[in-house]
Amino acid sequence: MKDKDQIKGILCIMIAAAGFSFMTFFVRLAGDLPTMEKAFFRNAFALVIALISLPVKHERFEIPKNCRMDIFLRCLFGTTGLIGNFYAIDRLNLADANMLNKLSPFFAILVSIPVLKEKPSRRDVLATVIAFIGALFIIRPSVNNMEFVPSLIGLYGGFGAGTAYVFVRNATGKGAKTPVIVICFSLFSCLLTLPFMIWHFVPMSPLQWLIMSMAGLSAAVGQFGITTAYKYAPAKKLSVFDYTQVIFAALWGMLFLGEMPVPLSIVGYVIIIGVAFIRWQLARKDST
Repeated sequence: MKDKDQIKGILCIMIAAAGFSFMTFFVRLAGDLPTMEKAFFRNAFALVIALISLPVKHERFEIPKNCRMDIFLRCLFGTTGLIGNFYAIDRLNLADANMLNKLSPFFAILVSIPVLKEKPSRRDVLATVIAFIGALFIIRPSVNNMEFVPSLIGLYGGFGAGTAYVFVRNATGKGAKTPVIVICFSLFSCLLTLPFMIWHFVPMSPLQWLIMSMAGLSAAVGQFGITTAYKYAPAKKLSVFDYTQVIFAALWGMLFLGEMPVPLSIVGYVIIIGVAFIRWQLARKDST
């Protein structure tokens, strides 16, 4: 039964990876809309789904006093990280933008030290250092690299996501419910991006409305897939399969956008996914 559950978990997290990769694809496909406008509509869609899920799960909207700051910081870093990720999606090829965002687990290791008072193992520290070396192959720091600044902003997207995960863990450990955290994050994101969207609003065509709706739906599929996956198996047995999002994103980029990752970026993908795979294998051995 455990093996069957693990297979179900792997299938679910790969469905989630495909969903999130489609989200990035549709965000790019929406065209020359401001980043804040894209972020607003993506989060507005998520907010509606989260509000519907609350009564379905028979949960009350209640924020425990002892974790309000944790939820606020989750919202702040999660929103700014999402904006950074969307900015990178519009200016880098899809695989590069997705890969920089997938550095979030390594950032989470670093942020967990001051926030959760967790001391990382030497193995985790080494894995983080190697992963950031891999990131340098994608960012390619150079004054002549026109993608340098978007890459740094995309890297911040990964930092924001990783930091947000740490504060989610801290908040849930203090009793905060997942639907409540999702509602707070989605509402905060909409409120933060709304003034920028109004100031630089670009009317959307019917096709762009459809594409942004598909981006929101794809994100919902991704979120549903991840939530379901971790019901079947722990993160240590599934995390490496989340990196298939980069493969999916590269595939959509090549098939539909004519993108080809440069050789140095491919070296970066191999390093980051490789070190994630080794961490996954070691975690599996430790649990047996």
